[in-house]
Amino acid sequence: MQLGDATESYPPIRRFVTGHDGSNVAKVIMQGPATNAKYPSPGTVSTLIWSTDRTPADIAVGEEIEDLGARIIGTAPPANGTRFAVIDFPPGNVPRMHRTETIDYVIVLEGEIEMDMDDSTVKMTAGDVMVQRGTNHAWANRSAKRARVAFVLIDAVPLGIGHPITGAASAR
Repeated sequence: MQLGDATESYPPIRRFVTGHDGSNVAKVIMQGPATNAKYPSPGTVSTLIWSTDRTPADIAVGEEIEDLGARIIGTAPPANGTRFAVIDFPPGNVPRMHRTETIDYVIVLEGEIEMDMDDSTVKMTAGDVMVQRGTNHAWANRSAKRARVAFVLIDAVPLGIGHPITGAASAR
């Protein structure tokens, strides 16, 4: 398989969104494949699962809600909001150093991934989790298999320490 063809074999991400109907009964109100995918580099697929505009999030009762996974947003979440995405990294992806003004919860779902930082590298495998606090970093899949990683980015107070910032949230 060539790097550019990697996306064809990636299994779809099944997404379930719960809520309450008008009688306050808990139920699944959306289900199906997550379809808001971007292809930032050859073989890499970034699928937005959900986002919020603020915290605490609005979880109002009702079956007719906006699909917050269908929005077009950048790398960072909206100001004061969150961004939940799953990224598939192909073997041999080209890592790109970046930093966001966010706290990130990172969960390796499948495969292995390395996070390069300014002066060190950490290797994570399926089941590992990380709390990433606005540091300069790059994601590298140096294995022979795809890595699938879930990311929850939460807008944070800016550090003001420099380094390039990717996809800064909208103005506060």
